[in-house]
Amino acid sequence: MKRPAILLGALLSVAAGTAWAQSAPAGVSDDVVKIGVLGDMSGLYSDVSGTGSIEAAKMAVEDFGGKVLGKPVEIIFADHQNKPDIASSIARRWYDNEKVDAIADVVGSASSLAVTFVANERKRVALISNGATAELNGAKCTPYSVQWRSDTYAMARSTAKGILSQGGKTWFIVAADYALGHSFAKDLTDVLNESGGKVVGKVFHPVGTQDFSSFVLAGQTSGADIVAFANAGGDMVNAVKSASDFGLTVSGKQRITGLLVFISDVHSIGLEKVQGLVLESDFYWDMDDRTRAFGERFFKRTGRMPTMTHAANYSVVLNYLKAIEKAGTDNAETVMATLKKMPIDDVFARNAYVREDGLLIHDLYLFQVKSPKESKRPWDYYKQLATIRGEDAFRPLSQSACPLVKKN
Repeated sequence: MKRPAILLGALLSVAAGTAWAQSAPAGVSDDVVKIGVLGDMSGLYSDVSGTGSIEAAKMAVEDFGGKVLGKPVEIIFADHQNKPDIASSIARRWYDNEKVDAIADVVGSASSLAVTFVANERKRVALISNGATAELNGAKCTPYSVQWRSDTYAMARSTAKGILSQGGKTWFIVAADYALGHSFAKDLTDVLNESGGKVVGKVFHPVGTQDFSSFVLAGQTSGADIVAFANAGGDMVNAVKSASDFGLTVSGKQRITGLLVFISDVHSIGLEKVQGLVLESDFYWDMDDRTRAFGERFFKRTGRMPTMTHAANYSVVLNYLKAIEKAGTDNAETVMATLKKMPIDDVFARNAYVREDGLLIHDLYLFQVKSPKESKRPWDYYKQLATIRGEDAFRPLSQSACPLVKKN
């Protein structure tokens, strides 16, 4: 006789729980929105992360007005030292003890994957503006994370298509031996196979390698038309410098290219060694009036022009705050659902929106590095070759391995 009453009580309890989940508490928890910028402050990725990412986040907060829903926005930061275990440890401390609502930047694909795992575990937001592996929007996607700039699939596809159109059918890959490099190697191989190109060999190097001679020599002796560097930051800079020492350049019988090239890399290497290089980028400070205004503001604060990841960090923080305002709460589930419904257009993201797999779909650009004679002043490094629509650059949703994607 008691079972119906117990069953009714259980049903009422489930219904109440469902109603609570669907109606998140309004307003800002803890009376402050706290955003942590987690990056590389002194290592090989510090030029594309570091203080630049902190300043970009601060600029977004300032441009939003410093408050959201009447509550202050606070930016904190930490150095994960390019170690995934340190990144996850900081993320847990921030989420659990310091009441951080969202973590941004997270340079390094392995560190990004580590932080998104913690964010999913803690049901907090991860704004990945500086991690490139396609796994972030693929099998390792989470409902609490977004990937805000081009992934390895889009970068490999855009770069390969651009270079294939100029000739160069056979490729040799020199890749970093961690998540980024392995994603690049797979995605580039897939793109070349479907486009009439071919990978004739590949080698993987440790992160932070100082001597690239053996890896460059392997590419040179392979006879491949293109030796592609699938790495980033200081690794990419050192690889290109080593290639130059061996006589490999961006022109000639054997050419080099980089799948993830930042304007800070070009600045470090010098136009003499990389003039003519074809590359993909999400952003360039000298594209139009909006990017120039942002670039000049950033330069006054940092003494350098922004990389695409700095612009991405600005954009993701700004749109996160917009989503909180629109949702009327900083509840993670509600904010993420709101973010995925918002049209996005700003200095970084054009014709943009967030897909259900958490990937920001936006226009990308194909550039060529100018010669020293073409450059009129410092940081005047790129000339635009093409605009690539987001729908053409990123992996189709129908091919996504993300468990959040609804399959027809």
